[in-house]
Amino acid sequence: QMTVERLLGRFTQARGVRVVVASKFFPYPWRWRRNNLLQALRGSLQRLGQEQVDLYQVHFPLPPVSIEAWMEGLAEAVDAGLTRAVGVSNYNVEQMRRAHAALARMGVPLASNQVEYNLLHRGPERSGLLDACKELGVTLIAHTPLAQGLLTGKYAPDRRPPGVRGLRFGRRRLQRIQPLIALLREVGQAHGGKSPGQVAINWLICQGTLPIPGAKSARQARENAGAADWRLSEEAMRALDTASAGL
Repeated sequence: QMTVERLLGRFTQARGVRVVVASKFFPYPWRWRRNNLLQALRGSLQRLGQEQVDLYQVHFPLPPVSIEAWMEGLAEAVDAGLTRAVGVSNYNVEQMRRAHAALARMGVPLASNQVEYNLLHRGPERSGLLDACKELGVTLIAHTPLAQGLLTGKYAPDRRPPGVRGLRFGRRRLQRIQPLIALLREVGQAHGGKSPGQVAINWLICQGTLPIPGAKSARQARENAGAADWRLSEEAMRALDTASAGL
């Protein structure tokens, strides 16, 4: 069976380039022992054809296993040389602090916390998570940085995405965000002809986070890459903060 991991492993070996690989462990109800984390990671490494990943994360802080127990598993993975760094995903402020403290007792830094964060979902700011990450030296990895395509400007009240997403993105919601989309276009033009999506990703970079946009084609990958190696002006940041605050 040709899984994503096997495809990625085949690609990196064929290209012969250095690729940063991050993976996750999902603590399903039947994977409740610390050993299961190490078994899952070894299985991923076998499929990738690698001896080590760069970042291994626990996907959710699901009970009944304690956060501290999973952190012990991550620390073992580091000690065994199976991963260079460890992180968590979808942890709130309290849960992240517990994970950070547990790893610190074992001499392992908490590298990251992967959560949803974008101009239409600014919960990490309101909850204090972004500030806590900066305080602890944890990188906030921002998933869904383009709000499932809403921030690219390709959708409008009369141009909704197909399928389930079209049902979720109602006309009223699309209408409400049009002023923000217009501002993204205006800011992009003022910064050398950047697209709305590139501006939205750069806004996250300027917030001190690491955005991870998805790509379904080489064109989208190149588009996403154009969000790097430049920075929004402070005036543009303030304007985007204000325009998105009520959305």
